[in-house]
Amino acid sequence: MQIAIVILNWNGRKLLEQFLPTVLACSEGGHVYVADNASDDDSVSYLRAHFPEVTIIQNDVNGGFARGYNEALHHVKEELWCLLNSDVEVTPGWLAPVKKLFTEMPDTAIAQPKILDYKKKSHFEYAGAAGGFIDRLGYPFCRGRIFQSLEEDKQQYNDVREIFWATGACLFIKASVYRELKGFDEDYFAHQEEIDLCWRAHNKGYKIRYTGHSSVYHVGGATLDSMNPKKTFFNFRNSLYSITKNLPKRKVFPLLIARLILDGVAGLHFLFQGKPKHFIAIIRSHLSYYKNFIRIFSKRDEINKDFKYFNCTSIVWSYFVYKKKLFNQITDDEKAGI
Repeated sequence: MQIAIVILNWNGRKLLEQFLPTVLACSEGGHVYVADNASDDDSVSYLRAHFPEVTIIQNDVNGGFARGYNEALHHVKEELWCLLNSDVEVTPGWLAPVKKLFTEMPDTAIAQPKILDYKKKSHFEYAGAAGGFIDRLGYPFCRGRIFQSLEEDKQQYNDVREIFWATGACLFIKASVYRELKGFDEDYFAHQEEIDLCWRAHNKGYKIRYTGHSSVYHVGGATLDSMNPKKTFFNFRNSLYSITKNLPKRKVFPLLIARLILDGVAGLHFLFQGKPKHFIAIIRSHLSYYKNFIRIFSKRDEINKDFKYFNCTSIVWSYFVYKKKLFNQITDDEKAGI
């Protein structure tokens, strides 16, 4: 199976200088591409001068994560694609367990490795950890990371299992599946577009898996810090987009009412914390969602009405009321499986 490792870059010369040598050294059997999102730094000239073995794809504009990959991947011909953030340090042999996963479980369409924190390598990292899930209300969380609580890696997730979503920080996907799904939804621009992609894959009957036998280290926040109000805006709005597009109709509107209330509570929480910009970001996210509702709703495609998309009833309730900070603390009564 031929693997393409595609790194999306925007003004990231320093990140390429820091992390690209390790990607090239540790990715035996993989063809490395850098897709440049119309950078205005010297990223491209630096690549040409120092990494002639890397294939450069130049996008005409900075269309964010979604459009950036959609445009670049038209030029990639391998069978399996790894969409890799530019701020990820890979490890020796990281590709072999992923190849094994796709070979031994051929119904796998999308996968991710273990994502650890580059700044604290003993712990999981925010974006992806040991595989992503969502609750009944559409709020995402991970094994190894619930809200801001990051678990120490004690090999508790050194397994292979189905997950709901794989992180865009290091996402493996079959080229044929990506094309069938028509890639990322460019209305998202950035953040949670991988959740939407995985949800659409589930609706078509595909499997998404995690392997804890492969590890990478992610810096996180290199493009947009986790406490940036823009990220709050995209996360809240794009979560509503995914609910609208991918749930059965009978579930969409009751869930949107619940989210309106809960997102309002989250906004007030930010306000009481002295973070008014995040409060405003949540208001803006809802206004943007309502403005674009008809277009987003029209994108509804195949829906798997029998698919149990959630992993627990309310991760907010479990975390803030029951004080359950670890994935394995969620009781069987709260878990609904996937």
